[in-house]
Amino acid sequence: MARKVIIDCDMGSDDAVALCMLLFDNRVDVLAITAVEGCVPAKQANQNLQAIVSMLDPDRYPRLGMATKAENAPAVDTRFLYGDDGLGNADFDVSTRQHEHASDKLIIDLVRANPEEVTILCLGPSTNLARALRREPSLATMIDRVIMTGGSLTASGNITPTAEFNFYFDPQAASDVFKARTTNMLIPLDVTEQVRFGLGLMDDIPKESTRVGYFLRQVLPYSFRAYRQQLGLEQIPLNDSVGALALLEPDLFTFEEMAGDVEIEGQLTRGVLCLDRRPQREWRRNINVANEIRPTAAQYIIDQLTLAGNKTA
Repeated sequence: MARKVIIDCDMGSDDAVALCMLLFDNRVDVLAITAVEGCVPAKQANQNLQAIVSMLDPDRYPRLGMATKAENAPAVDTRFLYGDDGLGNADFDVSTRQHEHASDKLIIDLVRANPEEVTILCLGPSTNLARALRREPSLATMIDRVIMTGGSLTASGNITPTAEFNFYFDPQAASDVFKARTTNMLIPLDVTEQVRFGLGLMDDIPKESTRVGYFLRQVLPYSFRAYRQQLGLEQIPLNDSVGALALLEPDLFTFEEMAGDVEIEGQLTRGVLCLDRRPQREWRRNINVANEIRPTAAQYIIDQLTLAGNKTA
């Protein structure tokens, strides 16, 4: 039986790759895709969500949840890596919907309708899920599991010297999810950045004649140029595609049950993942943290995109 999933993401380029991997796999039943503010503002995230789903045109359309502005979000500018629209300046046409549903409300409705059956895959800041849990505290007992990408085991960040972007953008939300009585799986930056792709990826993705191939060829070239010009790197990470892989192929990862929280207010440490590793631990274990990934993970991602290409030829 296909696993019921809600995909919650901030609609950047790597989120787009993850959606290509998931929307055409029979092992998952994507109930909804919910947009969240993060690498782009809420309005742009909503436009990207509708553009991505329209471009990919899956056989079974998921429900769409709209992002709203995050409280106390820091001023961040990721345009130098993702373009003005978060999708490599692809500038896709968008047909807006008349009836829009807030992401947190949609999460509540779908979990209530499918108790203990829904996996929530958080590929961006966990703002929407935290809001849903605040509005409906009993929701935690109805969720099958939560898979999050975020944090860093070594406190080496990608947005500040110490913090990973998703946790930095909304640390309170990440902390709230950790404290909820759900089964939490975390894929940290240390693991996602082990999977990198060179320009040869453009030869491995589906042909331009497929919907997935055409879409990815509009989005990915900007990332390769930006990482080379801005960071001096010839390879790019696709962090959220690794998060999608944790849903599809968890056996590729090694996990350790840990006790964790997130720093909320630190001037230099906002968003830092804090783990209680003391011999006499005082915090309860609340997250299964990935600490290793097999070297074959990149090929699995390419294979998933190939599958999606075959289904959109």
